[in-house]
Amino acid sequence: MRNLMYIVVVAILFAGCQQAEEKRYYAESAEIETLKAGIAAYEAADWDKWRSHFADTAKIYVNSTEAVSVDERVEGLKGMSAAMSSYGFDREDDHIEMVLDKKDQTWVYYWATHKGTIAATNKSLAIPVHLAVRFVDGKIVTEHVYFDATAMNAEFEAIAAAAEAEAETEAEN
Repeated sequence: MRNLMYIVVVAILFAGCQQAEEKRYYAESAEIETLKAGIAAYEAADWDKWRSHFADTAKIYVNSTEAVSVDERVEGLKGMSAAMSSYGFDREDDHIEMVLDKKDQTWVYYWATHKGTIAATNKSLAIPVHLAVRFVDGKIVTEHVYFDATAMNAEFEAIAAAAEAEAETEAEN
């Protein structure tokens, strides 16, 4: 009888500990769906829809500690997408999760490979990307975008150099 009581007490304590453990990581959430919708809007170049997922005061950090506004980011994305004949994320190998951090802030993390083809050279690029996105009241208030821009920048610099050389040749003739 004493062993039975001991087992019951241990089971109750174990169950209580399990219930007290707060879930901090999520594979599904409204915020994840919002980020997915934003990614789809980006891939469709639907800038108004993309912008709609952000708070008015959102700060976006692109490989930098200096923030840009949503409008500044849209202009940068428009320029990049105009130079590409195709672009988007590889959904076969992406990963997304929502985390409540120790400050109870809601973050969604996204890892994927961004693939695109530069229109002027028909060169294909595959660049690993990480997004860290903080939500408040269903809107993005902070976004950190991390990727190695070396290959893309080299292609754009080569295109600019070729255009400059062509302009110089035309000016000489």
